[in-house]
Amino acid sequence: MNKQSSPSIENRYQETLDWIYSWVDFSMKRHVDDKHRFFKLDRMNKLMELLDHPHRKFKTVHVAGTKGKGSTASLIAAVLQESGYRVGLYTSPHLEDFRERIVIDHQMISQEDVIELADQMSPLTEIVPETTTFELTTAIAFQYFAQQEVDIAVIEVGLGGRLDATNVIDPLVSVITSISYDHMSVLGNTLAEIAAEKGGIIKPGRPVVVSPQNPESLETLRVMAVERKAPFVYVKDEYSFESLAHSLKSQTFSVSSQQKNVKGKKISTNTALKLTTPLLGAHQIENGVTAIAALDQLRLSGLKINRKSIQNGFLEVHWPARFEILREQPPVVIDSAHNGDSMQKLVRSIDEYFPDWPFILVFGASADKSMDDMLNAILPRCELVITTQSIHPRAASPEELKVLVEKFDIPVMALAPAENALAKAIELAGQTKGILVTGSIFIAAAAKVIWPQIHKL
Repeated sequence: MNKQSSPSIENRYQETLDWIYSWVDFSMKRHVDDKHRFFKLDRMNKLMELLDHPHRKFKTVHVAGTKGKGSTASLIAAVLQESGYRVGLYTSPHLEDFRERIVIDHQMISQEDVIELADQMSPLTEIVPETTTFELTTAIAFQYFAQQEVDIAVIEVGLGGRLDATNVIDPLVSVITSISYDHMSVLGNTLAEIAAEKGGIIKPGRPVVVSPQNPESLETLRVMAVERKAPFVYVKDEYSFESLAHSLKSQTFSVSSQQKNVKGKKISTNTALKLTTPLLGAHQIENGVTAIAALDQLRLSGLKINRKSIQNGFLEVHWPARFEILREQPPVVIDSAHNGDSMQKLVRSIDEYFPDWPFILVFGASADKSMDDMLNAILPRCELVITTQSIHPRAASPEELKVLVEKFDIPVMALAPAENALAKAIELAGQTKGILVTGSIFIAAAAKVIWPQIHKL
C-alpha cells in the first residue's frame, strides 16, 4: 500500500479499505467466474504459515449455514463473554463499517489496527499471488485475535465451508445452521450438494452441532460426520424447546436437553432453561437452541459456562437488521432475507408480530439471487412494491426488479436511491400501512442508516 506523508487516520483507513477491496472480491461480483481456480485453501494456508499460524493460538468455534449463522455465532460469543472469556467474533458482511466484521468483547477493531494489520499483509501478497479480499480480511482477523490474546473466537464461514478461507481452523466444535438454496453457482444445485459444501467444516473427531434441517441436507451431514468420526448433535432430536412469550422488544422460550451422554459424560436434563432474547421470530429460537447445543459441547471440552451466563448472554446479544423493528406503530421493519427460505421465515414473523397490518414492500436485491422464490414468498403479504437499489456492485437495478415484480400482478414502482424509495413508502403508508424493507443485507443496512434522518421528514 502507498502511504501519504501524514494523512489523517480517516484517510489512511479509507486508503486501507480501498487496498483490501482491490484484490479479487467475490462479494462484489454479480456472477462468480472461474470458481475452481479461486476457491481453494492453498493461498490461505500459505498466508497462515507466513504469519506463524495465528489461528492456532486461540480456541475456536466454527459456524456455517445458509441462514442463521450470524445470529447463532453472536449468541455463542455473547454467552462466552458473559462467562468471563475474552472472545473474538468474526462475521461477514458488515452493515455499515468494515470493522464490524472483527470484534472482541463487543468492541470493533480500531481503524488504527486495521491499518497496521493491512500493512503487515501487504508484503505477503507479493509472495501469495491472487490473494482474495476475503482471505486478506480473514488473515487480518486471525492475526488480530492472536495479538490481542483472545481465549476463544467464534468464526463465521463466508461462503460454503469446505473451501472457505476460514476452514483452516481446527475448532472445538463445528456448527451448521439452516441450509437452503443459495449461491448455487458455487455450492451446487441440490440441497445435498450444498450441504456437502457446508459440511466441509466437520473435522475428524470434533463434535458437530446441526440445526433443524430438511431430510436431504440432514442425511448428507450425518453421513459426513460418521465418515469423519465426528460426534453428531442434531438439535431437533436432542433438545426440546418451546416459545413462551413474545413482544415487539423480545421473545422468551424454554429449552432442555434430551441427551443422556456425549463422550460418556452426562449433560444435565433437569429444569428447563428459560431464556429471553431481543432477536425476534421463531427461527431465532432454533438458532438459540443451536447455540445452546454448541455451548454444551464447549462445556464438555472444559470451558466454564453456567446457566446465568447463558441467560445474560442471550439477553445482551446484538445482531441488527434481522427482523429489526425501527418503528412499532405504524410498523417499519428491516430484514436481511435474501432467498426464498428466509423470505418464508420473514413472512411467518410478520404474521406473528403484525397480523393485522398491510405492508408496503421496499425491495432491493442482488442480481445473482433467485428472485422468483423471494417474490413468491413475500408478495402475498404486501399491497404495493417499491423497487430500489443499494450502493453495491451486485445490486440489481430498480428497473430490473420492477420488471420481475410486474409478473405478479401487484402495483409496483421503481425509485432510486434508497432514500427516495423509503421516503415514498413513508408518504404512501401514512398511518394505515406498515413498511417492510428487505431483499438483501445491503438494502436492510441502507435503510438502517437512512431511517434516523428520513422518518422525521
